[in-house]
Amino acid sequence: MAVTFSSPPGMMQPVPYHHVAVASGSRHVHVAGQIARDEAGRPVAPGSLRGQVGQALRNTARGLAGAGATFSDVVRLTFYVTNWSPERIEDFMAGVEEVAGEVGLPRPLPPASLIGVDHLFEPDVLVEVEATAIVD
Repeated sequence: MAVTFSSPPGMMQPVPYHHVAVASGSRHVHVAGQIARDEAGRPVAPGSLRGQVGQALRNTARGLAGAGATFSDVVRLTFYVTNWSPERIEDFMAGVEEVAGEVGLPRPLPPASLIGVDHLFEPDVLVEVEATAIVD
């Protein structure tokens, strides 16, 4: 599968992600929102946005692997973060950087959105990650 990433002239720079992904492939992989839980469903990193971002990305990598994909096949990431404010970007990005090498997350990221929400489905969940990949 071929994915070409770009940030065409005139689009906001610098950002830690590409603005555009063009992919060719016949099999789409959609990983449902992943949160900071271990395989037994126990919370990981309660109260820590940094820790929860890292664990949610680890879980996303597991979901991708289960479908025969990796982060290099991902054409879209969506992050939902509770009680978002711009001051939280350092903790958020620290969580991304902490696990990027471990999970094979390319830098810059594929096209991504960070959406602030009031709350997620459990009060301790600070972040949820969705991924879309295309593979042959």
